[in-house]
Amino acid sequence: MSHVFPLGSRLDERGRLEVGGCDVVELAREHGTPAYVYAEEDIRARARTYREAFAARTERFEVIYASKALPVTAVHRLMVEEGLACDAASGGELHLALAGGYEPARVYMHGNNKTEAELAYALERGVGTIVVDSFDEIDRLERLLAGAPQRVMLRVRPGIRPTTHSYIQTGQEDSKFGFGLAEVPLAVERCAAAGLALRGLHAHIGSQVLDLGAYEKLTEVLAAIGEWPLINLGGGLGIAYTTRDDPPSIEEYVEALLRRAPRGVTVLCEPGRSLVGNAGVTLYTVGTVKRIPGVRTYVGVDGGMSDNLRPMLYGARYEAEVADRFGGGELCTIAGMHCESGDILVRDVLLDDPRPGDVLVVPATGAYGHAMANNYNALPRPPIVFCTHGDARVVVRRETYEDLTARDV
Repeated sequence: MSHVFPLGSRLDERGRLEVGGCDVVELAREHGTPAYVYAEEDIRARARTYREAFAARTERFEVIYASKALPVTAVHRLMVEEGLACDAASGGELHLALAGGYEPARVYMHGNNKTEAELAYALERGVGTIVVDSFDEIDRLERLLAGAPQRVMLRVRPGIRPTTHSYIQTGQEDSKFGFGLAEVPLAVERCAAAGLALRGLHAHIGSQVLDLGAYEKLTEVLAAIGEWPLINLGGGLGIAYTTRDDPPSIEEYVEALLRRAPRGVTVLCEPGRSLVGNAGVTLYTVGTVKRIPGVRTYVGVDGGMSDNLRPMLYGARYEAEVADRFGGGELCTIAGMHCESGDILVRDVLLDDPRPGDVLVVPATGAYGHAMANNYNALPRPPIVFCTHGDARVVVRRETYEDLTARDV
């Protein structure tokens, strides 16, 4: 199988796709569509690869799951079992992490504008590390702590702009995140005056990054800002969304993070997309096929920008296949069902004679599909199904129409 699909995926003797040993056509019949389907062992294998890649090179490391990629309690339970720590970027993500079994001491609390309520919640639950993002946040913590100890790290803007979409670049000087390099000395003083236990520096340069040289540069920049016991180099390793993509391996990425790290320092990293992105596929049912002569063929499915917003936000590219007829030569555009002309999931993909009722599969949707899912046009959000060794279990149920009115007062 192509490397965009979950590890262990295969076509059975009937030509049907299996994920985690489960027939996706049968999954669609049992659980409906759209549906997010994950190979559980794929996620576990990547988590282990991260830990093993670090352990082979250093004793001083921590792998932290960037939960914004897939903030689901079942995923947190899995990451706890695999020995990862957790990055939470809001009070809600913290709530999910704790519900999933994380010890608060192993949670790193992020956010460029943490509210006083979120900080109070984090302190009340005993979050191990707060990644401080601004002078205003230092002031808030000083008021809330009133002299009590709290471990923190400083997020800095390293002035590095990697090659990725501008919306997911985060390390350049013109960014809403962190302290500028010139502000770090004053931020260190303010943390000391506020009674905060400052342990190190954090920086994140962006997402879907394929240039490992940017990470080596990041290590150099942070190492030049004094001596710290901890440096957190963020995450952002890119994945393969199409068969043409050839991202660096996890081992190559870890090697780049450590190559220029100072001796004796503990290196932290925060993978998210590279842990779960290729582990998941989204299943749809084809409803309409419109062949417009001389223009294009539109294949309409029962989801769209409510379950995968990335093509509309970033122009993200995906591939697609009919689940029981891989390959094919008909050039198609996969259209969502929403009342927007821009609701296009995949442009110009080759399919085998798509027909109403076909199950369509879009791979590499494991990261940010569920996380960004919404109720546009009042569509209920899809379920999440974990598959392993031929067994399928729902870990997040499909929303119902009743859920849409559950908050009405």
